[in-house]
Amino acid sequence: MSLLRCLQNDVQACIDLLLPAACPWCGRLLSADRTPADICPSCQQGMQSLPPSHCPCCAQPHATRTDTPHYCENCLRHPPHFSKVYAVGRHAGTLKEAIHRFKYRDNPGLNVSLGQLMIAVLTSNLGQFQPDMVIPVPLHPHRLRQRGYQQALELARPIAKYLQTPLEAHLLQRIKTTPPQQGQNAADRQRNLRKAFVAGRVLAGEQILLIDDVMTTAATARECAKTLTENGAGEIHVAVLGRA
Repeated sequence: MSLLRCLQNDVQACIDLLLPAACPWCGRLLSADRTPADICPSCQQGMQSLPPSHCPCCAQPHATRTDTPHYCENCLRHPPHFSKVYAVGRHAGTLKEAIHRFKYRDNPGLNVSLGQLMIAVLTSNLGQFQPDMVIPVPLHPHRLRQRGYQQALELARPIAKYLQTPLEAHLLQRIKTTPPQQGQNAADRQRNLRKAFVAGRVLAGEQILLIDDVMTTAATARECAKTLTENGAGEIHVAVLGRA
């Protein structure tokens, strides 16, 4: 370990000893048994879970409540190249606010608390699926220069470390800029993203866990999974923070 890293660890240890942990989302002080990665009970209560009635493939909540799992119309008519989506919760409430701060307010350090939430969901739901690699949804270089960091990559780091799975940060690349996706319908989003991604090398049937922050229409995940499948990927699962 480098001298600089040792000094950083010592400084952080002193800070943790002298200052109580605070919620990374709202700044409220946490109890003594909490860590800086934990969020406070108020922020936890402000999160909205996915309803039991949602598509077992893309996790889209169904418009009407049903006790029988069934695929949404979009997955039935246009089956995606991924098999399953794991989501921490609805893209609403305190989770939506935390994602916005993480993504748009220059706060990449929120990846720790947000990543822990994703890890908890994956631990409970991955089952027999064992990914051979973790791949973040990439930003176009122009957008990356504007933002300064790639939010999906920052989320993927703690997940890959926890799963002890290789993190392939540059295998999937975005080569096409697209207009902002907010306010566009699913067809327009999919049209904008056509041929927006390329794979850096040919794969040999590896199982992939694809990481992104938010899924709205699933257009981005669909195009990423299509690109990876066409380049030899095996089964693909997707993990996101918020599902609209």
